[in-house]
Amino acid sequence: MFDLFRLYRERGWTPIDAQDYQQAWMRWGGSVATHPEIVAGLSALAGIEVHYLGWFGEGELQAAMPVWGKHLALAKAVLKRQKKCGVFDLGNAEIILPQAPGSLISVRHASGYISELHVDRVSTLRQQKEELALAREPEQYSRKFRYNQRRELRLLEERGGVIAPVSQLSAVDQAEIYTALFEKRWGFAVPGKDYLVEVFSLLRGFMTGSFISIDGVPAAFQVLYRVESPEWVSVEYINGGVDPVFNELSPGSVLSFVNTQAEWRHARDLGKTLRYSFGRADRQYKDRWCRRVPVYEVR
Repeated sequence: MFDLFRLYRERGWTPIDAQDYQQAWMRWGGSVATHPEIVAGLSALAGIEVHYLGWFGEGELQAAMPVWGKHLALAKAVLKRQKKCGVFDLGNAEIILPQAPGSLISVRHASGYISELHVDRVSTLRQQKEELALAREPEQYSRKFRYNQRRELRLLEERGGVIAPVSQLSAVDQAEIYTALFEKRWGFAVPGKDYLVEVFSLLRGFMTGSFISIDGVPAAFQVLYRVESPEWVSVEYINGGVDPVFNELSPGSVLSFVNTQAEWRHARDLGKTLRYSFGRADRQYKDRWCRRVPVYEVR
């Protein structure tokens, strides 16, 4: 019976190797959660074997995807079933599969948060009730909003605030600062705490953004991963932390302003659009920064 279900799921798909998948991603693009190095690295860290499938049309590869059994790779459901949820945290990352423009495919492997980019190109999608929060373009913020953000930034710097790239920190320091600030902000253990140094080391080349310290004391930190596709740049804001001691200076808000502005500049310098995801649109503060967009699922 298992083989019959597998035959159904994989109908139209053909096994390909990791190199074929990487070439498809580099040609058509994808997102953080489907990037070949991230998929391979996190799968190995979790000890879960990843397979790659390709969809062919007229003898040419049209799309590709990485899978864990009946799910797309890196799925929370698989981590939960294998009691490995504490290995890594990608939040509710947007899923963009490498797919040729104008192609139509059928996906039967379970996944959620599939991008709106696939809505007319994957026949098996259905809309989720949840939505995704994507950062608005800088020009879409009101003049008052932008003025207030610049004012908060100026006041923070006048009070000893320093903004520095997370890349200047070691993976150990990143993990220590993030853990301390997350747990001060939320009052419970940071997801994936025991593996943070390994994950940050593994994904170091994809980490982006800045952090804030005030008089030498860490005040705000955000975990951001960035990948670049031929036509767009994808950034995933996984989670963050703020020391409540500094709330009067709004370091979390200042950091969101600094990071989003920097990523828009980077994408535009490349002549690309930006898909900067704050994950599921489930908190009021995200509506300050983001527009809500539909996402899709396969069950």
